[in-house]
Amino acid sequence: MFGLLTPCAHGAHKYGIDPSEWHAQMCGLCVGLGAGHGSLARTATNTDAMLLNALTEAQFAGPAARTGVGPCALRGMRRAEVAAADSPGVRLAATASLLLGAAKIRDHVDDADTASLLRRPMATVSGQWWRRARAQAASIDLDVEPLVAAIAAQGALERTSGLTLDELTEPAQRCAAEFFAHTAVLAGRADNVEPLRTAGRHFGRIAHLADAVEDLDDDIAHGRYNPLVATGTDLDAAYEQLLESEAALREAIATTDLDTAPTVRWMLLDPLSSLLTGMGRDLGLVNHHPYDSHRAPRKPTLIEGIGLLLGQYPTGYACFADHTRPCSGRRKRAWRKRLDCCDCADCCCDCS
Repeated sequence: MFGLLTPCAHGAHKYGIDPSEWHAQMCGLCVGLGAGHGSLARTATNTDAMLLNALTEAQFAGPAARTGVGPCALRGMRRAEVAAADSPGVRLAATASLLLGAAKIRDHVDDADTASLLRRPMATVSGQWWRRARAQAASIDLDVEPLVAAIAAQGALERTSGLTLDELTEPAQRCAAEFFAHTAVLAGRADNVEPLRTAGRHFGRIAHLADAVEDLDDDIAHGRYNPLVATGTDLDAAYEQLLESEAALREAIATTDLDTAPTVRWMLLDPLSSLLTGMGRDLGLVNHHPYDSHRAPRKPTLIEGIGLLLGQYPTGYACFADHTRPCSGRRKRAWRKRLDCCDCADCCCDCS
């Protein structure tokens, strides 16, 4: 997974947020990566790193810095007001994006799951992004070397037998913890540093475990490493750990009062809940949305049942969300095998 979180436009309206704030955050990060590190670096843009700027802005007392940008194909060739590329939050998000991107490219090279002719140029790009991440981190007084070392140690951890699942997810926990904590440093909120470090640690754990659950079948089929297999953890136990981390993350965020910040609820807490609920449904552990627990699970219609028997869901509709566009809140066609309308908290309650 390269970005777990996708906010829903329904949630934006609920919290009084203009849904275009999604593009303000994403485009600001993309522009910041392109301006500081070249156009190729824009491909490192991801939704989880965008959250770092949102967290930073939510802790500032004044209005968020915005700047005008020209037309872009991903915005339908429209101009927009986006997060300022030189703002501290965007620079922190760019640092995280480059580190995540470099590590992901390096993993593909090391796993030899790309064409042999591409491995050398990919390794070159990975090395460039490591160096650029260090330079970007220095501009915001973030000591990134422990994070680089933690990422580099992941391979050695995976080759060590007898480790627990928590030990295997330690690098992801440490990186996310320091990035979350540094949002408080940039905002001058020293009282928020430790709670956000705790929240980040659990976010990193969720990201690693969710990736392991998502990739389990594929990793087994191709003989690739998976921490669940390595530790003998079944899916039920993994999902319980995900829920435990979500609860701990929410508790930590609540101590900072950021749980009442509309953008934090919209970009972190609600999407995280939706992610885990959707995963629980896929695993057969959840049959309805937790925010709609008073309703019985909806029974499929005859046509939907026929669609399921055919191995498709041709008559179903679902909220569509991808890397460039948040969920619009409208029911759109999707080839799904499950009988829920979408993964976002609001749609599941209203559009059945």
